[in-house]
Amino acid sequence: MTRVLVPLAQGCEELEAVTIIDLLRRADIEVVAAGLDDGPVTASRGVRILPDMSLDKALEQDYDMVALPGGLPGSDHLAADERLTSLLKKMNESGRFVGAVCAAPKVLARSGILDGKQATAYPGVLQAEQHPDISGDAVTRDGRVITSRSAGTVMDFALAIIEALAGPRNPRFCGGEPGARLGGVPRASASCCAGAGNRHGGWGCRHGRLPCANPAASPVNSTALVTAARWR
Repeated sequence: MTRVLVPLAQGCEELEAVTIIDLLRRADIEVVAAGLDDGPVTASRGVRILPDMSLDKALEQDYDMVALPGGLPGSDHLAADERLTSLLKKMNESGRFVGAVCAAPKVLARSGILDGKQATAYPGVLQAEQHPDISGDAVTRDGRVITSRSAGTVMDFALAIIEALAGPRNPRFCGGEPGARLGGVPRASASCCAGAGNRHGGWGCRHGRLPCANPAASPVNSTALVTAARWR
């Protein structure tokens, strides 16, 4: 089974961490949530998360990908952890996937993984003069490096990871047809997927990318869509 490591640092962004873990497990991808420290992790908004194991224990296994949730000061703790930066470099050198969202792309940058790569991140995290290929996209994939912008795009990020690791048609997760339930959330109809920025027929009909060709066709609450669009 495909295995992904999600490192959890004190002060991580809980929405990002839980969304990554939850969606990947729904897609039958094995996820190991590993705390940099022993014991619970207190996230940036005070939510306490109990990791599966410590990072030291987790490093006894091999992984197909390392996915980093963002948040502050969590991302700074990730960047300062030599065990993690060493693993990220080895993953990149061996052609395996690495990913980061929000402030966490700075960890990839400090490891040299973003050199010459297109990437996205929370505004201001990556300096344009050092990383001229920064995009404002919700998700950017360049080879085996996947980055995303914020807590408002983390579902897109998780879906991009699933697409990369499990393929665009994972029947366990979305059923492969318009109207199928995508991870427990009703997927939009084909007519809704035709709007600008939407990826019809693939993972993650991206309703937050308004305007949608037929918003009435979407089963998702329109207020939620507008909110998600603002978070991007």
